[in-house]
Amino acid sequence: MPRKKADNLTATEHIKAMSDIPAQSSTNTTSKFEIRVYYEDTDAGGIVYYANYLKFFERARTEWLREIGINQEFFLQQKLGFVVRKVEMDNLASAKLDDLLEVTSSIITLKRASLIFQQQITNQAKQVLCTATVRVACVDFSQNKPCAIPESILGAFKRVS
Repeated sequence: MPRKKADNLTATEHIKAMSDIPAQSSTNTTSKFEIRVYYEDTDAGGIVYYANYLKFFERARTEWLREIGINQEFFLQQKLGFVVRKVEMDNLASAKLDDLLEVTSSIITLKRASLIFQQQITNQAKQVLCTATVRVACVDFSQNKPCAIPESILGAFKRVS
């Protein structure tokens, strides 16, 4: 069967097509994402600047969405997207230059228009460095208002939460 161009797919067709791609680092309920600490991530002392943990968490969530078939670019074209509404972050220890970090993510609450991720960053010694609880809301960018998560995306979330 010939493939449809991405811009001609419905949201459901898009997620089904993307879900045929095997996820390499997620289980049913948890995703794991590795990231190396680069010089640009650190302060003058070689310690990760605290705000960069937020970037690491964002990258991990984005990659997990991609793995479960949610391509954010497709939904942005539909004027839909996810925005962070609230973050609670606890910095427990410092990551350093060249550390290999693992970011784990799981969905702990799934509602009609929002979801809550629980995330943590550990170093190669399995020491927990940082934890975060992140509430993300679905937004209709054409109206700049919260909206219900489309059923096709909600179904993908339900499979992993």
